[in-house]
Amino acid sequence: MGKLQTVFVFMNFVVIAATVIALPIGARNHRNNAHYIFAETANLTTWPTGWTFMLAWLSPIWTIGAFDSCVHLSEEATRPNKAVPFGILTSIGSCWFFGFIIMIVLAASINPDLESVTGTKFGQPMAQIYYDAVGKNGTIGLMCLLFLTQFLMGISILVAASRQTWAFSRDGALPFSAFFRPISQRFGFIPLRAIWGCAFLAVVLGLLTLIAPAAAQALFSLAVAGNNLAWGVPIFARVVWGQKKFVPGPFYTGDRFSVPVAWTAIVFLVFGTLLAMFPVGGPNPTPESMNYTVVITGAVWIGALTYYYADARNWFTGPRITIADEQLTEEQQVAIRAKGFEEILTTENRGNAGEGCGC
Repeated sequence: MGKLQTVFVFMNFVVIAATVIALPIGARNHRNNAHYIFAETANLTTWPTGWTFMLAWLSPIWTIGAFDSCVHLSEEATRPNKAVPFGILTSIGSCWFFGFIIMIVLAASINPDLESVTGTKFGQPMAQIYYDAVGKNGTIGLMCLLFLTQFLMGISILVAASRQTWAFSRDGALPFSAFFRPISQRFGFIPLRAIWGCAFLAVVLGLLTLIAPAAAQALFSLAVAGNNLAWGVPIFARVVWGQKKFVPGPFYTGDRFSVPVAWTAIVFLVFGTLLAMFPVGGPNPTPESMNYTVVITGAVWIGALTYYYADARNWFTGPRITIADEQLTEEQQVAIRAKGFEEILTTENRGNAGEGCGC
């Protein structure tokens, strides 16, 4: 899987390089000047310009929304206490650096008549930008490359989601956990059932986006709101209730900066969540342009809370240890018991963790 991820990352850089090279060359006779690129603004919504600037944050917030994928693969990583934080910072830093370059290239190559770009007959502004610069054949080639890369990134997210689903199933935190928990020996000790479960759910959600643009926007925004909640709750719990219990790892910003950084992150996550709830077109949306994220997100959150308080709280006790005592050092055993983790050391659970289902 690590080798596949390397291929996926490489394909991202191929798309970036192709765009950065092709657009300036194709638009060499009508490139926009530096003043247009860095100084001019445009507001195609009915929101005030200041708030439109805030809503523009949704694009980068959504773009970096999967930087935590390496967290879900931490159990398969070497030295995860260092590799995972480094992966997160590298992901965000790369998005910022290469995204900044791409935005400059797009601003230099785009048709100044922005309404003709956003209202393109192709239904995709990026396709129109390519078409204006490199023509029909170049656009087909670049868009096919872009679609392929997006598909590969979808596989990356599927990998991360399946590991997270398996981890929750291992702890008994999901419906049908016993079904999704086994590991497949035949396919290289991977959570095969969790992978196919996530793939099926992705297909269902993908079909929902075909209903209407409002449905697609709501589901995309749900990814922002859901991720922000998942990141913000543990950070908030740590600084409010768990500060005295917090044990820093090798990647630590220090006592002086750790808490201010945490509160900054919380404020930013709340800000991003609120942004995701607003209709992007203006303050008086129609049923077709309304942002239904607040409805879908509320349903998901209320449904999760209802599931927990109605049933799961009666039996869910937190993370479980699925390896035997003899596989742990004495220091690890003491640390595990100090944290109050439930130990599941039966033969059945060892089989789920190691032997798998053989499928």
